[in-house]
Amino acid sequence: MLILLSPAKSLDYHTPIPAELAHTLPRFIPQSGQLIDLLRQKAPQDIASLLKISDALAALNVARYQAWTPTFSADNARQAVLAFNGDVYEGLDARTLSSTDLDWAQQHLAILSGLYGVLRPLDWMQPYRLEMGTRLPTHRGQNLYQFWGTQITDCLNAQLQAQGGGLPVVLHLASQEYFKAVDRKTLRARVVECVFEEYKAGTYKIVSLHAKRARGLMARYAIAQRATDPLQLTEFDAEGYAFDPTASQSDRLVFRRKKGL
Repeated sequence: MLILLSPAKSLDYHTPIPAELAHTLPRFIPQSGQLIDLLRQKAPQDIASLLKISDALAALNVARYQAWTPTFSADNARQAVLAFNGDVYEGLDARTLSSTDLDWAQQHLAILSGLYGVLRPLDWMQPYRLEMGTRLPTHRGQNLYQFWGTQITDCLNAQLQAQGGGLPVVLHLASQEYFKAVDRKTLRARVVECVFEEYKAGTYKIVSLHAKRARGLMARYAIAQRATDPLQLTEFDAEGYAFDPTASQSDRLVFRRKKGL
C-alpha cells in the first residue's frame, strides 16, 4: 500500500527535531531547480498574483526562492513530514511516531508537491510555497500538471513495485487538486479513497477542516497497522469516526461521526 498526502501551506522550521533523525534527498532536485529559476524571475507583485497570496506572504516566498539551493543540509532543510504543519499533519502527528514507524512510512507514504513532485517523509525539504494548481508557464506547458507530466506517476509506480507483494493499492488521502497530478491511466495500482463526513443540519457532509485532519489521522492509523489491505482501514475509529458500510463502495470508504471534535 502507498499512502498519498497533499502538502501543507503552513511550515514549521523552528520546532527542534532530533539531530540523529535519518534523512534522504528529494528525487527531483533538478526539476525543482528549474521551477525555482522561473520563480526567481518574477517580482513580488507577480508572485502575489500567481499564488493568490498577500503582499507579505509574497515577499516571504520571494526570499525563499532566492535562498533555495540544490545543496540540501541540516541548516537549510528538514524532513518533509516534520516541515509541513497544516491540519493533515496535525492529525498525522509525525513527531510522536517511532523510528520504526517512520521507517515503514518512508516506504509506504508519498507527499505530492508542486515544487518537489513527490516527497518521501524523510526527504529533506527547503521551505517553499507553490501549489500544484498554480498556472506557472514552463517549457513543458502552461501549468504544473503539464510540467510534471508522467514523472509523478512513474515515481509512484516505481515505489509500488519496490514494495513487492500482491495487488498494489494506493490509499488516496490527498486533495483533488494534488491527485489530479497522478495519471490514473498509467498508475499500476488500485486506488482506494477515504471520505470523512460530519453530521450537520440533518445530513452528512464533508467539512474541509475536519476532513483534512481526519486524513492525517487515517495516515497515522495505516502506518501503525502496517496496512496492506483496505479492509484493515475499516476498523479506524479515531476521534469519533466510524466506518459506514452502507455509504461506502469497494474503492470509496466512508467514515462518519455525529459531531465534529
